[in-house]
Amino acid sequence: MTVTSSRTLTRSRWWLWVSSACVVTVVVLVGCLGIGTQSISYSRILAIVLDSVGGISLEQSLSDPTSIILLQVRMPRVLLAFLVGGSLAMVGVALQALLRNPLADPFVIGISSGAALGAAIALLFGVGISVGSISALPVCAFTGALLSLMIMYRISSAQLGFSVYTLLLAGVVLNAIFSAFIMFLTSIADPNRVFGMYAWLMGTLTGPDWSTLGMLMLYLGVGLFILGMHAQSLNLLTLGEETARSLGVEVERVKKAVFLAAALLTGAVVSFSGIIGFVGLIIPHAVRLVVSADHRLLLPMAGLMGGMFLMMADTVARTALSPSEFPVGVITALVGGPIFLWLLTTRQTQLGMK
Repeated sequence: MTVTSSRTLTRSRWWLWVSSACVVTVVVLVGCLGIGTQSISYSRILAIVLDSVGGISLEQSLSDPTSIILLQVRMPRVLLAFLVGGSLAMVGVALQALLRNPLADPFVIGISSGAALGAAIALLFGVGISVGSISALPVCAFTGALLSLMIMYRISSAQLGFSVYTLLLAGVVLNAIFSAFIMFLTSIADPNRVFGMYAWLMGTLTGPDWSTLGMLMLYLGVGLFILGMHAQSLNLLTLGEETARSLGVEVERVKKAVFLAAALLTGAVVSFSGIIGFVGLIIPHAVRLVVSADHRLLLPMAGLMGGMFLMMADTVARTALSPSEFPVGVITALVGGPIFLWLLTTRQTQLGMK
């Protein structure tokens, strides 16, 4: 992978792309808020949000069922989808730059499974996502994600010419190993918990509240800040480690910092939403084709596009079979799986397979 862009990134161009994407994001968010078992008009959404920002009383908000649906049920879920999708997309961008591999993705190379294993162990021992223990579950998931990344890093460092096929095979093996451990844990867990764990493992965004979102934002804020600080270094690393080193990049320090941020983001996301695949694969590719390969623009644009994609996917998941719903991971797999196969079969030269 190399950094290629037909246009130089200027400050005005950066602001134009990011501000335009922010406007579109707000439009998509409002649209997703209005869609559900009970439709809510855009004017009603605006009125409720303005009232809540303006200090509407608790008694008044509780007396309005529409306000309860919007502020306590639908808005936290839509915002959770945005945070999860954006974080996964940005992790995908960072991993593809570090491994110089366009198929690197938290789901494909087994990082999400490692995080899920850490979270599953925590759940087996009674660590939940309640306010009192909310900090423990992401830490356990982070530990599992970091373990998976360390294994992948060792594999990639041990071989010269680390190929796409090696990456995919290593990811398949890691996924199989971690999934086997997870299946073992579910087989010995309390039967009352097993169904919920299965739904969580397939990727679900049900049941978030504002305290959950606040805690998730703390974890994500640290990870995203680290990635943003190293955007220019990621640009140089895509040219090769020797080239980056000759241009003044402290390669090992940058790699460790970005791997740590990727593990933190993946662990936090998986602990709250389960395993949601392919977002970190298809969104970076789409953004690169449309916008730029410069990570100073690619990272924020991928974050916004990933958030929009998962908001729309979750809206389909909760409304397509209303009043029933299915895991959002099903939607992302149905969309991302064919795109993944298309990349493998039609772009072998670009992917370094020929």
